[in-house]
Amino acid sequence: MHGLMMHMPLLISGIMRSAADKHGATEIVTRTVEGPIHRYTYADAHARAKRIARALQKLGVQQGDRVGTLAWNTHRHFELYYGIAGMGAVCHTVNPRLHPGQIAYIVNHAEDAVLFVDLSFVPLVEQLLPELETVRYVVVMTDAAHMPKSLPNALCYETLVAEADDTFEWPVFDELLASQLCYTSGTTGNPKGVLYSHRSMVLLAFTVCLPDSKAIAGRDCLLPAVPMFHVNAWGLPYAAALSGAKLVLPGPKLDGASLCELMEAERVTVSAGVPTVWFGVLDHLRTSGKRLPAFERVLIGGSAVPLAMIKAFEEEHDVRVWHAWGMTEMSPAGTVNQPNNRQQDETREQQYARQVKQGRAVFSVEMKIVDAEGKELPRDGVSIGELKVRGHSVCCGYYKEPQSASHDADGWFTTGDVGTIDADGFLQITDRSKDLIKSGGEWISSIDLENIAVGHPEVQEAAAIAVPHPKWDERPLLVVVRRPGSTVTREDILRYFDGKIAKWWLPDDVAFVDELPHTATGKLSKLVLRQQFRDYVLPTAARSPVA
Repeated sequence: MHGLMMHMPLLISGIMRSAADKHGATEIVTRTVEGPIHRYTYADAHARAKRIARALQKLGVQQGDRVGTLAWNTHRHFELYYGIAGMGAVCHTVNPRLHPGQIAYIVNHAEDAVLFVDLSFVPLVEQLLPELETVRYVVVMTDAAHMPKSLPNALCYETLVAEADDTFEWPVFDELLASQLCYTSGTTGNPKGVLYSHRSMVLLAFTVCLPDSKAIAGRDCLLPAVPMFHVNAWGLPYAAALSGAKLVLPGPKLDGASLCELMEAERVTVSAGVPTVWFGVLDHLRTSGKRLPAFERVLIGGSAVPLAMIKAFEEEHDVRVWHAWGMTEMSPAGTVNQPNNRQQDETREQQYARQVKQGRAVFSVEMKIVDAEGKELPRDGVSIGELKVRGHSVCCGYYKEPQSASHDADGWFTTGDVGTIDADGFLQITDRSKDLIKSGGEWISSIDLENIAVGHPEVQEAAAIAVPHPKWDERPLLVVVRRPGSTVTREDILRYFDGKIAKWWLPDDVAFVDELPHTATGKLSKLVLRQQFRDYVLPTAARSPVA
């Protein structure tokens, strides 16, 4: 027996329509690529998104066609999120930080019909255009006054908007149709496409707004420092419109000073981004002596959050850190570390010990850890295994590769992460399976070593990698970026580990570098580091007999 309820498909256009109806006067603020601050409302954004949909129709874009974007977090990109998907096409956000060859590959693999590009990336498009096999139109996301002469056949975004009308009516179609396409960062092999549906995106928006998830609400002023070209900006552009939160978009300026200026001026209450961004914010606040009085909480994911960062935000600025974890394949919502009732009776140090964990699974996400034979391990916070997940926002295959080796016979997705789950359901990632350091048959967590190292007051960033050893197979090498003006030594760093880890975990050496390599999504690139240090000889290896 079916229930007697109206069936209305879950469509992305419904989020924007609701925002315009219920929160039409709420502001969307952008630091534009051209420079000035731009302000308008959800009602304005809705009207312009419909104009973009109409303009795409005139360009011959049809349902299911892929439309690419190479763009920052701006009001125009926000309009494209809704206009492209709302008309039934697929919004393909392209990560400009990828290698140019990878960008050409994914644009061709996606078969993008139209490519929208911010002014910052015009030189990149000039370089790649001869290689883009399916792109019929390039649209520069600016006004007529700023149109580049180097792309004479490009169309102007604002001209397209002005020439279209806003009488467009959002079509109604199957909620399982594709809405967005994002590609993995391609650290091994070519990037893979993850094809999201309208249903998965709308449910993601609701999930992000849940109080025990990221708790985005209408009273908030939200600044997504996670790029809109990366994994749907963690669903925040949808959650903001769904809840009616004021939205502040930082454009191309993600340095600490620029973010702090915007957050102070617009009284931002919540933000989100990778640890690299927040290192910059904390450094600026320390050197400038400024504070952000409206700032309440920060969502940090993409890499493990160091305890030192959690303490700095909470003890120096009274800002609560919510640790989060997910993947492109998960839309990317996986877990959020919010407190449970038991934590009210814990000491502050016990709470900190829990906060460094990645947290509990959000609504609909199921997760388990398994051993090498695929047997589920107990949730005791001690047993370490490979993490598998499933849920309504988890992919069941890759674009043009529906049969994925990453999925087991029961449909569980193998994340490639290794960790523990405790009795309260809190996940702690101990490492990526490929980044674990195996020393004498035992595992050492590179994440634990890194989190301790960055707690040193003179360490700006650190990475731990495995280096071959003739006796122990592998031993840890710590690669460190000093803070400006620091003269901290190898011995100082190693002494800092005293009492914090088992003695056999202690790195065999410390190498100082000016900067660490990062992936296109802001994560530490252990692959590049291992290549850089592949011939490194540890001092213990030089004096150890070959086993």
